[in-house]
Amino acid sequence: MTATARDRLIVGLDLPTIGEAESIVKALGNDALFYKIGYQLVFAGGLELARDLARDGKKVFLDMKLLDIDNTVAKGVENIVKMGMSMLTLHAYPKAMKAAVEAAKGSDLCLLGVTVLTSMDEQDVIDAGYEYDPHTLVLRRAEQARNAGMGGIVCSAEESAAVRKIVGADMAIVTPGIRPAGSDRGDQKRVMTPAAALNAGSSHLVVGRPIVKANDPKAAARVILDEMSGAL
Repeated sequence: MTATARDRLIVGLDLPTIGEAESIVKALGNDALFYKIGYQLVFAGGLELARDLARDGKKVFLDMKLLDIDNTVAKGVENIVKMGMSMLTLHAYPKAMKAAVEAAKGSDLCLLGVTVLTSMDEQDVIDAGYEYDPHTLVLRRAEQARNAGMGGIVCSAEESAAVRKIVGADMAIVTPGIRPAGSDRGDQKRVMTPAAALNAGSSHLVVGRPIVKANDPKAAARVILDEMSGAL
């Protein structure tokens, strides 16, 4: 992969208002090319912001984690394609992934299967009713995503090396839970530094709070970009 650090860094706009998100985008300027918009911002008008960012030449990772009956997933994906989004998440269930892949066929939308949330550890997975430990469940879902024709998966950087062996060189591995050395983990349980994640096989890194909650978001982003560049 020849993408630069800016192509690989996805800034998570996990903020309560459009105004705050727009302020971060303005502050980061050309230092950020890729933004993630998830539930919090979507329900505050974030879909319009997503369209605006795409029209302005930015890439948008719409983190909706879709899961529903096949037809509902397919129709949702068809409309998201029309929005000009670059990435979209859905839970890595085989039927949902196959429906999404068919709906996105011929477009540039990269579909990502969410394996196991980085806020979950082994006990959380057991409590959710799964018979696998997180690592085994991630690998199983990665294989299913590859077989369904997905563009990539979302997993913890701790699993990136093992996942890369399963999905090959071409699929994206997007990893949240990225924390620069010395930063607060927050509610994330499986985390890694930017350089370590890239070295492990991740293709894209999602960084939210360490940038958007920093006193100087632009400076924080540049530190992370420098670390990423050194690892590429």
